[in-house]
Amino acid sequence: MIDTSKQYNNIIETCRALFINKMKDYGSAWRILRLPSLTDQIFIKTQRIRGLQQNEVQKVDEGQVSEFIGIINYSIMALIQLERGVVEQPDLNIDESIIEYNKNVEIAKKLMMDKNHDYGEAWRDMRVSSLTDLILQKLLRVKQIEDNKGKTLVSEGIDANYQDMINYAIFALILLEK
Repeated sequence: MIDTSKQYNNIIETCRALFINKMKDYGSAWRILRLPSLTDQIFIKTQRIRGLQQNEVQKVDEGQVSEFIGIINYSIMALIQLERGVVEQPDLNIDESIIEYNKNVEIAKKLMMDKNHDYGEAWRDMRVSSLTDLILQKLLRVKQIEDNKGKTLVSEGIDANYQDMINYAIFALILLEK
């Protein structure tokens, strides 16, 4: 699992660098997005990945990697929104955003390490397409929970689903690096 931790950190560094550069370009404009809007952004990226995996011809010259990075960053934004709430005007500077980003990465990574311990890194034998399908399943769960106004009877909450999406997307990126 030492390799997994290192690979995880390397991917997060790439994602964080993009997040920071976008913060420099746009500020924290994303803070006005409601959770369903972020969920839909992740949904669009996941559908795009499925299309790339299923279609022989693609008309836009972008691959799966950038879409998985988008899933990670939008999921982290959603976790920040869950905790801090939606605002009417951007309210976080770069330093505050990075603190929030890092805090949520740390939580997701701890969850990954705990599950990796219990499952024995079974994801390493999975296909990227299966990880994509699992992300899509998590998205559909989140959409249902959102439609239920956040109420669940026996299921984990929205935050756990976003954390799983982060981790599945990172697993996919690790597998794509091979």
